[in-house]
Amino acid sequence: MTRTEGDDNEQAASAARPQALLFSFLGIYVLGRGVAVSSGSLIEVFARLGVSEEAVRSTLARMVKRGLLARHRRGRRTYFGLTERAEQVLEDGRRRVWETGAVNRAWDGTWTLVGFSLPDSLRAIRHDLRSQLVWAGFGLLQSGLWAAPGTKDVGDVLARVASAGLRVADHVTVLQARALRPTDSADLVRKAFDTERIAGRYRHFLDRWDTPRPVPAAPDDLARQLLLHADWLQLIRQDPHLPAEHLPPDWPAIRAEQVFHALARGYEPPAARLASAIVETSGLRRRPGDPGQVRTTSSSH
Repeated sequence: MTRTEGDDNEQAASAARPQALLFSFLGIYVLGRGVAVSSGSLIEVFARLGVSEEAVRSTLARMVKRGLLARHRRGRRTYFGLTERAEQVLEDGRRRVWETGAVNRAWDGTWTLVGFSLPDSLRAIRHDLRSQLVWAGFGLLQSGLWAAPGTKDVGDVLARVASAGLRVADHVTVLQARALRPTDSADLVRKAFDTERIAGRYRHFLDRWDTPRPVPAAPDDLARQLLLHADWLQLIRQDPHLPAEHLPPDWPAIRAEQVFHALARGYEPPAARLASAIVETSGLRRRPGDPGQVRTTSSSH
C-alpha cells in the first residue's frame, strides 16, 4: 500500500466517523432482528457519543440516499430499517470481526494477482479501482500489478467501481499464483505492503483500549461498546490480512484482537440493558407478493 493511498483511506475513515458508529449500532442491535429504529432513539443514543442531532439526521439522510437505509413512518414517528445492501455490508463486517479475525494463520500459500491498464481519459475510474483494491486487501507489487494473500473475489471489487457505459472487467486481468524461486512470499509482503504502518494502527488501538480505564470520557458501557466496535471494524477493514508466518512474532494485531474480544464480552450485558431502555423499534413485515416493500408493525426492542 502506498503512503498516499493509506492516508486517503484513513482520512475517509475519520470523515465517516458518525456513519461508522451508526454501522456499529446497526450491526449489534438491528442486523437479523427484522426491526426498524426510531430516529429519536438514534439521536438519544448518539448524544451519548457526542454526536449532534444535526449530524445524526444528516448521516441518516445520506445513508437513505445511498440505499443503505429505508425510511418508514408509523403515525408521526419516523423509523429507519436496513436495506438488503446494508444487510450485506453489515454481515461482511460481522464475518470480519468474529470469523476472519485480525490474524491470518490459515493462509494456503496462494496469491490473487490483479493487473489493469486504463488510459488517462479514465483517470477517475482508475483511481476508484485502486482505492477499492486497497480496501479489499491488495497491495501494489509493481507498476500495474496488485497482489493479495489468498483467494479474493475481484468481481465484487469491480462491481463497486462505477462506470457508465464501460466494462471495467475488459481492462483487468485476474490470476491466482504461488511464489516460485527466486521470489519468496516474504519478499512479496515486504514489497507490496507497509507493514510498519499497519502495525502502527494496531498500536494506536492498544494505546486507546488496552488501559485500566479505556476511553474514560465515554459516559457508559453502551457508548464504550459502540466506540470499541467502530474502532475495531475500521482497523481490520484496513488490514490486508497478511500471512502470520511472514510477520514478526510480536505482531500487535495478536494482542489487539485479545483486547477487543475481552472488552466486547464485558460491555455486552450492560450495554444491552441500556439499549433496551433507550431504543424504540418497530417490527418490519413484508407485503404479500412484493419482496421489495416493507411496513412497520408494533413492537419494542
